[in-house]
Amino acid sequence: MKVSRVYHRKNPVWSFTVVGRPPQEDTSFGALIHEITGNAIPKEIPGVHEIHAVDAAGVHPLLFAIGSERYTPYLKERKPQEILTIANHILGSNQLSLAKFLFICAKEDDPQLHTHDIEKFLLHMLERIDPARDLHFYTNTTIDTLDYTGSDLNAGSKVAIAAAGEKRRELWRELPTGFELPRPFAQFKMALPGVLAVEAPAFTDEHETAKQIALLDEHLKNRQLDGLPLIVLCDDAGFTAENINNFVWVTFTRSNPSHDMHGINSFIRHKHWGCTGPLIIDARIKPHHAPPLIKDAAVEAKVDELGKKGGVLHGII
Repeated sequence: MKVSRVYHRKNPVWSFTVVGRPPQEDTSFGALIHEITGNAIPKEIPGVHEIHAVDAAGVHPLLFAIGSERYTPYLKERKPQEILTIANHILGSNQLSLAKFLFICAKEDDPQLHTHDIEKFLLHMLERIDPARDLHFYTNTTIDTLDYTGSDLNAGSKVAIAAAGEKRRELWRELPTGFELPRPFAQFKMALPGVLAVEAPAFTDEHETAKQIALLDEHLKNRQLDGLPLIVLCDDAGFTAENINNFVWVTFTRSNPSHDMHGINSFIRHKHWGCTGPLIIDARIKPHHAPPLIKDAAVEAKVDELGKKGGVLHGII
């Protein structure tokens, strides 16, 4: 690569960028990178049509991809095969290897689908995923330095979630009459079709979490829940379900796949983990997570005053 120009802000007040919840300054960098590399990625990774590191989820925690599924076109029931090969290539490729949750689907199932339509892409996946087959974990591996969900610096896990074939289910758009959860899970709200945000007690430790998951499993394991493939445990169900950006931010920045993914009627068979009921992602804030970077309204107001006419920063900001 030959660099011909480097651009910077004229007369910067501070020569660094503070990164918090998007959109912030680095959001524009990410958009530019997608624009520059968009046409190159399919040439670099055979079978890939497009990818999208989701800015609203903090970029590295969530990656969407669409690939070709051509291995066994003669089979009556299509399933992820080639896209699993592509997923391994993606997670072994430069900056793409920083992805923590990789969702990948087959181009042939919906040629009009695009990775930048976050909600439509997620619904496409949820309509087709088989949680007993389609979850592929990478445990005890390296993760992005800025990801604090793992057990140590740069240490955590990843999961590739692949979906191919016809729709398996119609997603619930509202909860059926009489749907309830046991205490202490009294507050819940539909975040997306097929996705339930469940407000849970504050996270304390893995032992207590195991008891909570067992309580949900006992309550739900014999119910018909095919239209509800995903349950997200969170600290604030209303906030999580308010919009798609809140949902992806909470769900994928606050969970470590190997530790925080559970399921109703879960099993381990020949070292493969899966579940026959809804997938559960524990997206509560954990004690080892970095505290959220929240703007101080009083400080912002003071800076705004400095930038007004007569202020020391007038004409600079």
